[in-house]
Amino acid sequence: MSNPQKNRTTVEIYGQQYVILGKESLSHIRLVASLVDDKMREISSKNPSLSVNKLAVLTAVNAVNDYIMIKEQLERLQNELKKEKD
Repeated sequence: MSNPQKNRTTVEIYGQQYVILGKESLSHIRLVASLVDDKMREISSKNPSLSVNKLAVLTAVNAVNDYIMIKEQLERLQNELKKEKD
């Protein structure tokens, strides 16, 4: 079996460089990194005394919260569509 080609790119998040490897396009990887950087900077501006570790955890908590809310909304919409078809 062949593995799909992985893209490798270097991104900067909150002043640190990271090499990201993924099967998504380079533009997608850069977009994700940019959104993470933006969220970290937003949280940091409201809580400037946070350590980078705490800032990273809060950023992850925010991202997972957004993911869960969107997933629940998708499930509700899918259920509505299913009811309309029945």
